[in-house]
Amino acid sequence: MDLPRPAAKRAGPRGDQLTGGEDGASTYVNPVYDGYFADPFVLEVDGRYYAYGTGSTPAGRQFEILHSDDLVHWTPVGGAVEPLDGEEATDFWAPEVAVEGSTFYLYYSAGLEDSAHRIRVATAQQPAGPFTEAAMLTGADEPFAIDPHPFRDTDGCRYLYYATDFLDGERVGTALVVDRLAAMTRLEGRPRTVLRASADWQLYRRQRPMYGGVYDWHTLEGPFVRAHCGRYYCFYSGGAWEEDTYGVSYAVADHPLGPWHEPVADGPTVLRSVPGRVIGPGHNSVVTGPDGQDYLVYHAWDPARTRRRMCLDRLEWTPDGPRTDAPTFTPQPAPRPRGGRPDGGP
Repeated sequence: MDLPRPAAKRAGPRGDQLTGGEDGASTYVNPVYDGYFADPFVLEVDGRYYAYGTGSTPAGRQFEILHSDDLVHWTPVGGAVEPLDGEEATDFWAPEVAVEGSTFYLYYSAGLEDSAHRIRVATAQQPAGPFTEAAMLTGADEPFAIDPHPFRDTDGCRYLYYATDFLDGERVGTALVVDRLAAMTRLEGRPRTVLRASADWQLYRRQRPMYGGVYDWHTLEGPFVRAHCGRYYCFYSGGAWEEDTYGVSYAVADHPLGPWHEPVADGPTVLRSVPGRVIGPGHNSVVTGPDGQDYLVYHAWDPARTRRRMCLDRLEWTPDGPRTDAPTFTPQPAPRPRGGRPDGGP
């Protein structure tokens, strides 16, 4: 994201929200985790799900980790990493985890409030950590880099998508790039532009002082790439993360390096605010549920805007691109257990 996040507010799993529908099928209501849990990323490991989010734990570790068997009931298991010693980094944002062999790699950014963020990677031998700092992937030549998203293509090549700042062009601001991962802890060093801001809804703030100038600042962030039917879909969040204009759109390409093309639209095409109900839905990941169905995992503000909470909604793939009824705030069909009936029976 583009500004500091509040510290995580500890809360237990929403165990009371899985209920029976009129036809006997289980349903749930968003959010699926009521504590502060921004920028949620979910990883499946051996049939269990692990969620990683921006925020700290009571013990002071960064990035709370949750686990679940069904994507609806979530239990905290601790924090991912210790704060960095001896370095000027007080804010830790947007974790994502990739697996190579038996090692788990946690990518994130660290900086001072909304400046000097660098992308880093830490490693662990299990998904719940603890993770140990391994490398810094971006340096002084890139003064701001956030929201890393590791992606592995079907040919085994790995890429890292992230957001960085551009001071040229018609819409100055934060936008998306991609670089090859030469190794899990090293970038090739040749970032290519994925998307730049192209619409008014992507405005973050007018007359924002940045880098010694003043700009109408636009923001694209939170990239997440999913391959589907031979094409690549890059979901991203745009606009001001604090406001109801914030939402999720996507672009599509025939190769992970692009070129990328967006559908013509007058605003976010995947997730938009529902006034009075769901504010600023964004920074999504995509995970396949136990029923084989793809789900969007994202955060959204509660109506009082006290915290951003983790939400879950079905994602459908159509000939016209990804579609969803999200964000929802009424009972939804819960993911079916593997091999089970809609009501959760054996």
